[in-house]
Amino acid sequence: MSWTYDEQPIDLETVANGFGFVYIITNLATQRQYIGRKLFTKVAYKTTKGKRKRIRVSSGWENYWGSNKTLLEDVMTMGEDNFRRRILRFCANRSECAYWETYYIFDRGALLSDSYYNEWVTCKISKRHLTKNKA
Repeated sequence: MSWTYDEQPIDLETVANGFGFVYIITNLATQRQYIGRKLFTKVAYKTTKGKRKRIRVSSGWENYWGSNKTLLEDVMTMGEDNFRRRILRFCANRSECAYWETYYIFDRGALLSDSYYNEWVTCKISKRHLTKNKA
């Protein structure tokens, strides 16, 4: 099952212009959900002529199913077709991803409800990195 945004599949042009996203995964059989964030790229190192250079490579976001062990077990036992992966918001940097993931988790009461797989949240956010977009 691929990622969608506004009910449309994500294309590579959309990804090329973004840094990361906040998402929600829904178990279609139980309606239990998981809110998370994912960056499109990650840092890797390439050594050329004895010099180590920092580069960005794909994070594997296309096949990502979150970090929650219970969710991952459900995906393995029930199959990917029983889950929907939807992007809630594209983000311009790491701080925006952290802010909006935390916002959606708190706004929906995900930590207080058994209808969510979420068990904890952590974030480090710098106000100067956030854009002036409203919720």
